[in-house]
Amino acid sequence: MMVDSIDSELVNMLRSRIRNIPDFPVKGIQFKDITPLLSDPHTLELTARLLRKPFNGHRVDFVVGLEARGFFFGPRLAADLMAGFVPVRKPMKLPFTTISANYDLEYGTDSLEMHADAITENSNVIIHDDLIATGGSALAATDLVERMGARVVGYSFVLGLSDLNGTIRLNKKGTIIDTLIKL
Repeated sequence: MMVDSIDSELVNMLRSRIRNIPDFPVKGIQFKDITPLLSDPHTLELTARLLRKPFNGHRVDFVVGLEARGFFFGPRLAADLMAGFVPVRKPMKLPFTTISANYDLEYGTDSLEMHADAITENSNVIIHDDLIATGGSALAATDLVERMGARVVGYSFVLGLSDLNGTIRLNKKGTIIDTLIKL
C-alpha cells in the first residue's frame, strides 16, 4: 500500500512535467509535449523505472516502439527487460522488406511499417508508445506483430488520453495495459 501511494506521488510529479500545446499539429488538437520530462535526468530515469515495473517477472522477447516518440523509452524498456527492440515507422523509412498496416487517427489516417523479419514466431511482445489516444496506432502495431506469428503480451504508454477510449479498444486483447500518466 505504501508503494502505491509513493508511485502516485511520483506520477503526479511526472504529470507536472507535461506541457500542453494547443492546436498542434492541427487546429483543435491539444498536443501533449513530453520534452520537459525528457530534459530532466531525474524524471527521465523515474519514467523509465516506472514503465518497466508492470512487466518485471514476465517473459518479453521484443519491445516494439512506435515512431517517433515511442523511440524515447522503447529501447530502454527493452534493455531493462533483456528484450530486443523493434522500431515501427511511417512508410518508406525502413530500408528492408516491410509489412504495413493502416489506421485511423483522431485527425486523419496513417500507416505503419515494420521489417518483415523483425520478430520471430511465438515471441512475446510489448508495444510501447509515448501516448495512447484512440488506440489506432497500437492496434495497427498489434496487427503487424500478430501477422508475424507473435503474441502481444502488453502495452506500455507514458500518457493516456482517457476521454478518447484507446485503452478500452485494447482491452479486448486481454493483455497488460500500462498507462503511466492518465490525462
